[in-house]
This record gives sequence, structure tokens and C-alpha cells, in this order.
Amino acid sequence: MSSSSPPSHPAPPASSSVGELDRRHFLATLSALGVGGGLFPGILWAQAAQEPEITEETIQAAEGLAGLSFSPQQRTMMLENLRNNRGAYRRMREEELSYDVPPALHFDPLPPGATIPSGPSLMRPSRPRDLPDPDDPVEVAYASLTELGALLRSGRLSSERLTRLYLDRLRRFGDDLECVVTLTEDLALEQAQRADRELAAGLVRGPLHGIPWGAKDLLATRGYPTTWGAAPYQDQALEHDATVVRRLDEAGAVLVAKLTLGALAMGDVWFGGQTRSPWDLERGSSGSSAGSAAAVVSGLVGFAIGSETLGSIISPAVRCGATGLRPTFGRVSRAGAMPLSWSMDKLGPLCRHAEDCALVLDGIQGPDNLDRTVRQVPFRWDGEAGLDGIRVGRLTGAFDADGPTGDLDRAVLEVLEGLGAELVEVGLPDDLPLGALRIILNAEAAASFDSLTRSGRDALMVRQEEGSWPNLFRSARMIPAVEYLQANRLRTILLGRLEQAWAGVDVLVAPPFAGSLLLATNLSGHPAVVARHGFEDSRNPGAITFVGGLWKDGEALAVAHAFQRATSHHLERPTRFS
Repeated sequence: MSSSSPPSHPAPPASSSVGELDRRHFLATLSALGVGGGLFPGILWAQAAQEPEITEETIQAAEGLAGLSFSPQQRTMMLENLRNNRGAYRRMREEELSYDVPPALHFDPLPPGATIPSGPSLMRPSRPRDLPDPDDPVEVAYASLTELGALLRSGRLSSERLTRLYLDRLRRFGDDLECVVTLTEDLALEQAQRADRELAAGLVRGPLHGIPWGAKDLLATRGYPTTWGAAPYQDQALEHDATVVRRLDEAGAVLVAKLTLGALAMGDVWFGGQTRSPWDLERGSSGSSAGSAAAVVSGLVGFAIGSETLGSIISPAVRCGATGLRPTFGRVSRAGAMPLSWSMDKLGPLCRHAEDCALVLDGIQGPDNLDRTVRQVPFRWDGEAGLDGIRVGRLTGAFDADGPTGDLDRAVLEVLEGLGAELVEVGLPDDLPLGALRIILNAEAAASFDSLTRSGRDALMVRQEEGSWPNLFRSARMIPAVEYLQANRLRTILLGRLEQAWAGVDVLVAPPFAGSLLLATNLSGHPAVVARHGFEDSRNPGAITFVGGLWKDGEALAVAHAFQRATSHHLERPTRFS
């Protein structure tokens, strides 16, 4: 043992698009501007960038990349400024920037004029209807967090016994799924024994006390490697705990494994192979929270933590049939997590039940004085409440298709209506170039992994296709700073348009990948819960998404919880692991 697929991108421009320069001249032009070394994987930046003189011809060649055209006089006037800029780049690169240094710019998902919810928080879990037999290892492995908590607090099950059960399952099935990077056995047994002592003494830290969990291996964990799923970092040791890891330790949870992620949080391919779907070992689990989703659905951990930038919780939850929560941007600290996009990254739970996600969110949310994007916002959860007072909408046009999950999607609406929901039609803004805003993610990711590109160590990455990170990092160095900022200005408009469009609902129901919903809500920071709603066939779970308004994570979870209580799709288990 030791992500979702990226968007398609256009091919690099041919030499004819930059004034019929030959390829050698074109590459020399980029090198002259101080950005070309990343085009030569495996060659050190210092070797590739010989810094030839910046000339009017250099500027003319670069104009094609930005879609601009200047006059000869304008190019002459620009020369000194560009030479000074290149000197500034050189001086900045002399400063080593560790992964935990964010930009001095912070994304705020709150639209102008909107207010943050106030009032007290609430955590009132439901009472389990039936408890599993503590002597049945499979029933225990698949139990909900409320069921496990009840068994632990009653003394019918010890945390150490539960921890050894999950460690055994991780050893037995981890290689089949390729979902484990590192077992944290010594730490797990130490934490479990501490939990047993505390529970025996009547000290209950909360609903997660004594329950084993798995961490996506982009979370720093003291004493163990934090590999980010990528060969250049597979021996990396970060001698501190991510805030989420520390908070779960304080909640009494037991860390049993570091789980796989697609390399640098893309897809399901990591340096050790491809993580598999529990329903079909011939298929990948999708990603990038690949191991977290696969391990939860296979009953290898009580719950797991994943991350999402553009579908990395939603996509593997769909493929594997997990219940996943992408929280509101700014609710959970990313301190100690690998940064991919400072303005889009979110951390959240992958579980078997919606209520499990609520219990985990309650344990990890809130400011830590490290991640400056995080706010103190109340989170309210009552596991026995229904849908009273929650306004539910359906995404316009998203339920009309007759695709492989069309009937399953429409059946969700029938269940919700049977529970008393009055579904309101809600649309998405269709007058903004949302696809163009993907450059925000690419530019921020390229900045985060600047040293990887400039050193040439990106050649160590397993995937080297046009749409994989090494090439996207290099390509993103050609995104003008002006266009990055313009994209963020359009993002501000998006926030206002969504606030206006969804003003009449608290939760929006839609298929997970309907239209531009996934991209729009990751850009806007809205929370989303994905839950299994049936099967396309025996190897392919289907899923539905409940998108909450900003800071309405609890409402989105409540609708998902009500749906799961009225159905049993989430209770079905892959035969091989049960």
C-alpha cells in the first residue's frame, strides 16, 4: 500500500498564429519573456531560460498568445518595461515560497448586499432506530456514525476493537481498490486506546469520539508522509497537522489511513496506480478524492475527508456511490492542505449517510486564525427534523432528459414531493462565459506549483497528456494577469446573478453534472450534497445533488437526509466487500 477529469483545452498555437515565426524562434520568444522554461519537461529552468534579449519581434510573437496587436511604435515603447518586469520575475524567484503561503488576496463568496447568517449553532443527531450486532464485523463496518457512536458510548464496542476491524479491512481490500497510500496504525491504536479510557471515564468529546476515519493524502499529518498522490512528493514529510486533522483528533476521532488522490488532486491516477470503483474493479473510482470515496463505500473506514476544487468530491461520490458534502467556501479551514486553487479549494466529508456528513462538518468547521477565508457561521443540525421551512427548487430543464439516469432523477422529485416539498423551477445564469472562467483555477494551480514546473520535476508525474497538470501548469504561465483579474470580475457578477436567480429557494435539486451547475457553484462557493439515488446498472451507481444557498449546508444536508430516510439506495453494498 503505499480527480475528476480536467476540462479540455485548446492546443498550443501554431507558429503561423504568431507571425509565421519558425518553432525555434517561437520558443526563444517565450524564453525571452521569462516564461518558456516550463515548455521543456525534465530540463532545469536555469538551463532552458538563457534570457535572450527582448526585442520588438519578441513582443510581436507574444501578442498572438494574448489575442492582441500593437503598433511598431507601441512595441518600442514597451521594451524597457518588459525588461524591468523580467528582472522582477528573476528577483521574486530567488525567494522560496513554501506551499502554505497564500496570496494576499482572499475570495469572498458573499455577494454585495447579502448578509451572513447569525444566531446559535445546533447539533442534535437522530436516534438510531436499530443498532447493528457488535459481533458482526460487516454490519459494524457499514454502520452509520450515529450507530457506531451509540455502540461506543454504551460500552458494547470498544474503539480499539473497531479500529482493528477497519485496519484489517484496509489490509484485506486496500490493494484491490488501490485506495491506501499509508496505514497510520501506531497513531490509530494510540488514539483508540485514549478514546476507550475517556469513554470509560464518562468523558464524551462528541459524536465522532472513538470512530476511525481516513484522510485524503493532501492533508499534512505529523509523523507520516503526505504525498499529494504525486511521485515528486512521495517522500514528503510535513511535520505538522492540518487543521482538519487536528480538529478531528480533538473530537476523539481515530485516523487509520492516508487515502489516495489523483496526483496533485486530478483524476484517480496516482504514483502507485489507479484507484478502483468498489462496484467494478475494472473502472476507476474517479477523483480526485478517489481513495476517500472508495474506502467509505467499501466499509474500510467510518468516514473520510476529501477536497474539491472542481468536482473532486462530487465526481468520485457519484462514481462510487458515496454521500459527499462540499461545504460552503469559507466554512472549513484549508490550513495544512495542499493548495491547488486558493479561491476554489474546499475540504469536506465523504460518508455513507447524509447525517454522517453533518456530524463530521460540525467537528471540522470554523476559523483557526490560519486560513483567513474562514468565517464563524452557525451550523444547525437536527437529525429528527423534516423539511418544514426549507424551500426546495428544481433546476429548470435538468429533469427532462431521457438519459441513463433520467427516470432515477425524476423519481427523486416524486419522493421529495411526497415528503411535502413544493418544488420551484430555478434556472442558471446563461449569459456569462462560465467556461472561460476556468483560467482562474489553472492560473492559481500553476502559481502553487511554480517551482515544480521551473525545476523540470514535473516530468516525474505519471500523467503527461495534453490535459494533465504538467502541461496545464506550463500553459497557464501564458495567461495574462489582466485576463485572470478580468475573469474574477466576471466571477463577482456570477455571485450576484446566482443570488438573484435562487432568491426563492434554500436548496436546489439537480443531477450532479447538469449544464454548468458544477462549474458555476464551485466558482461561487455554494455547498452541495451528492447522494446515491439508484443504479444505472449493477456496476454504475446513479446520484442526485442538493445544492444549498451560501452557508445553507445544514439545509442541503437536511433535504438529502430526508430523501435517504424515505429510500434505501444508500444502504446497498458492493458484494465483494460485504
